[in-house]
Amino acid sequence: MLFSRQSQQRSDRPARSEVITPIRNETFNKNGTAKERRQGGNPRTVNGVFAFDGSMDGNRQVDPQIAVGGGFVLHGTNSGLVIYDKKGNYLQGVSQKAFNDGIDPKLFFDVHNKVFAFDLWWYYDKEKTKPVNISVSETSDPRGAWNTYPISITQAVDGGGNGYSRKWFGYSFPGGPERTIVMKMAELKSGKPATAWHFAGSLGHPVNTLDPIDDLYFVDLTESEIVLTRVTDAGDGTPKIASVVRKPHGFTHFGWPPQSPQKGTPQKTSSGDRNPKNLVIQNKHLWFSHVVSFEGRAAVQWHQFTLDGAEVQGGRIAHPTNGYIQTTIAVNKNNDVLIGFQEAGPEMFISPRYATRKASDPKGTTRPVQSLGEGEGATDGVAWGDYSCTVLDGDNRTDLWTIQSRANSKGRGECVIAKITVK
Repeated sequence: MLFSRQSQQRSDRPARSEVITPIRNETFNKNGTAKERRQGGNPRTVNGVFAFDGSMDGNRQVDPQIAVGGGFVLHGTNSGLVIYDKKGNYLQGVSQKAFNDGIDPKLFFDVHNKVFAFDLWWYYDKEKTKPVNISVSETSDPRGAWNTYPISITQAVDGGGNGYSRKWFGYSFPGGPERTIVMKMAELKSGKPATAWHFAGSLGHPVNTLDPIDDLYFVDLTESEIVLTRVTDAGDGTPKIASVVRKPHGFTHFGWPPQSPQKGTPQKTSSGDRNPKNLVIQNKHLWFSHVVSFEGRAAVQWHQFTLDGAEVQGGRIAHPTNGYIQTTIAVNKNNDVLIGFQEAGPEMFISPRYATRKASDPKGTTRPVQSLGEGEGATDGVAWGDYSCTVLDGDNRTDLWTIQSRANSKGRGECVIAKITVK
């Protein structure tokens, strides 16, 4: 869990730093020597929306991710990484082993530095260093050169979350006395040795900062407050905490979401986390969605806050009998919103869904829930997800994309990737 239940005292400076030497791949697939991973494709129209398949070989915990930019869609799961063009055509694919191995991928396309990046957490390495492998492309073409920075986090207990600004990269994770890492995007992009600064405690979840600003924000949700921590350059090239803003968040519903039912079985499925899996800053505002308990079922909540902690608007997407689970959000340069999630209920199987709002729509509202397909079978265990991904198109900054999972006839996760233009 990246978010803390209580405030923790911490210094405004890192507890320590280290220099990480990268592992360089001349190309994404190691000049054709990496084992090929071929998944997805099949571009089509689903209910009026352009879509194509992502990975189709998942178990119940697929951990699906996408990042969009440079004319490409980079897709990751716990089984590997795949590159498509924006028309949904398969281009290349590799296993995680091509990037020093790991699970729990989190991907993004840096709209400022025009590079792709992702992390993989690995706890089965023989040396027992438990590295988080931070991988960054050298250009906006993900087929080209990449550099992987392995950072030892031996006390980590799960994969973390990442975020970026024009200047900084951040990664926070659960476990240990130092749970936030900050690095410079310019160093990561260069492929040269890069400094990793470790902060005591956790600063919260790093935010994907789409505005052209250098400072990097972190967000922590407690039972009653939203805490925004801003990291800046101390003047000597090192990061420091510049400000911490604490405000009551005023959530009327912030309980952990209950498990959701499935058709034809008493086996329920995980609904996700009340803490958001991604946060974005767009047009000087913070946006996020999360899953909460509402009237005994899982529901999606979404929020827009100012950067000083005041809520501008928020809304809830709920169903009278079904659960809405595993949500993420994206916002374009016009403040149009895409919220991706899945639906599960007593008369259906886990199915991909989304909802949109245009900036001119009434405050606090979203348009009707839309389907990206239907599930075909029940899972055989609680674990599902563990998350989804919804992102901005880093090229035109207008189109919005989401990847969601559905349960196939065997109750395993298959991914659908969709591009949505809010009109």
